[in-house]
Amino acid sequence: MSRDGVIKQKIPICEILGVRIAAIHMEKALTYIQNNLKTLSGRYICISNVHTTVMSYEDAEYCRIQNEAALALPDGKPLSVICRKRGFLNADRVTGPDLMGEIFCCSSERGYTHYFYGSTPETLKLLRERLVSEYGLSIAGMYSPPFRELTEEEDKAVIEEINKVGADFVWVSLGAPKQERWMHAHQGKVRGLMIGIGAGADYFAGNIKRAPMWMQKCSLEWLYRLFQEPRRLFKRYFVTNTKFLWLMARGK
Repeated sequence: MSRDGVIKQKIPICEILGVRIAAIHMEKALTYIQNNLKTLSGRYICISNVHTTVMSYEDAEYCRIQNEAALALPDGKPLSVICRKRGFLNADRVTGPDLMGEIFCCSSERGYTHYFYGSTPETLKLLRERLVSEYGLSIAGMYSPPFRELTEEEDKAVIEEINKVGADFVWVSLGAPKQERWMHAHQGKVRGLMIGIGAGADYFAGNIKRAPMWMQKCSLEWLYRLFQEPRRLFKRYFVTNTKFLWLMARGK
């Protein structure tokens, strides 16, 4: 059995609409990452939610990308609830921003370095200022890609830059499904553990505020986000969430 296979055996898996969701909680996810960081270098972690899970159900290639990740963590509250209903009683929500915060908090002690790929130059500037000020984070580099596909030469140069600085974590903020496709395409090429964080960079830069804790615990964070960006998120939350509930009701 491969080394990756041995590691994966330690993580309970709950399959939801074909996606192999890691049925774990924050403490176990953090411990797993810390204990296996060297082995995970060159691989990626997906932060999965209802939206990405429904997309995976409808797109076999994207489902394969989710399932080839080292972990597909249950960011969405409904995913962790389903995990518990299916017998994984210790499963709990592991959100992208929460995971980032936990890793940032222990970075100075453990000597972790970070690279940020994605988002806008303005957001990255704010992000650097806040992370250095609040966490004393060691940021090895940042790159805001253009709103087009990189040429082969440009992509090669970015890979060389990331590998040259030797960051432990490569945080990818391109939005789903683009960031998962990017990580999958760069698996084994980029050194460091890649984690797709969606709007995580905006949260820590201060561009977006998170929902109050009571809304997070009541599975209402999506509603708070909808109020912030109604035009962009309406289809995702109402169409995709409705489809997810319908598929669950059918026993998928």
